[in-house]
Amino acid sequence: MKKSVFLGALTVAGLAAGAAAAATVDDVKSRGKLNCGVSTGVPGFAAPDANGEWQGFDVAVCRAVAAAVLGDPTAVEFVPTTGKTRFTALASGEIDMLARNTTWTFSRDADLKFTFVGVNYYDGQGFMVPKELGVTSAKELDGATVCIQTGTTTELNLADYFRVNNISYEPVPIETNAEAQQQYLAGACDVYTTDASGLAATRATFEAPGDHVILPEIISKEPLGPLVRHGDDEWGDIVRWTLNALIAAEEYGVTSANLADLSSAPTDNPEINRLLGTEGNLGEMIGLDGDWALKAIGVAGNYGEIFEKNIGESTPIGLARGLNAQWTNGGLIYSPPFR
Repeated sequence: MKKSVFLGALTVAGLAAGAAAAATVDDVKSRGKLNCGVSTGVPGFAAPDANGEWQGFDVAVCRAVAAAVLGDPTAVEFVPTTGKTRFTALASGEIDMLARNTTWTFSRDADLKFTFVGVNYYDGQGFMVPKELGVTSAKELDGATVCIQTGTTTELNLADYFRVNNISYEPVPIETNAEAQQQYLAGACDVYTTDASGLAATRATFEAPGDHVILPEIISKEPLGPLVRHGDDEWGDIVRWTLNALIAAEEYGVTSANLADLSSAPTDNPEINRLLGTEGNLGEMIGLDGDWALKAIGVAGNYGEIFEKNIGESTPIGLARGLNAQWTNGGLIYSPPFR
């Protein structure tokens, strides 16, 4: 679901250099549509609803960027990608940005030539097992069969963890979250390992979620976030600051409920004014209208609202904010200043 590490690095890097030659924002504006790479389906993060409309935490970032650039959150073509295909799709120009449970790593940044514009979810790799297995710790998994998505950093993390703890396992390779779910429920593997958020999202779709346990061990750091190609700083700035606008809005108390009032005239808070375009010229600095952030926030609210609606504790996914709380509440979510 997330993370190819050495996926044809030279080929991908070469594609990226060519694709970034043209200004992505101009391409998006001329076609009137944002091509956004997402997963093949992770409930709560990115998946089509009953009407075929893409919904989710990552989807909301795509729609916010479309609103900021095009003034229309529906002007998005969602392109499903697997762990193997996502980087080639971005490097080749098939998609303009990737918002797909993808971990920011050294090699993806420096070798594959991508720019991560920020972190929208701090995660870590975990393990899910059937409750009837009677396992309470990952260290009790010696000899287990493990469903693991190919082309992801989970492969390396898993190998490292089992080697350090001197236990063995048998990998069961799969390519998509749907395939992992099918294989795991069919008993083809004892364990499913991926990001803990992905495990929670997958478990929420089971007929009996309580029959499955996510073990306490988190064995890696997985900072997940949107990414673009190297070589197009203007586009990178647009995607980066759109994400930051959603984060800052929560910190400043800007919500979907009060957005209209706060944007009707300058407030006593200059940071809110600059964010919403009632003061200053931040939009002009990135080639967008003055109300670009207002449009982005207006799609689904601020970061906290997007989190709670799609993956929060009141949803079937049931994720607590944890590390993804605002920095003022003990978390790591933080936007640079809007000034």
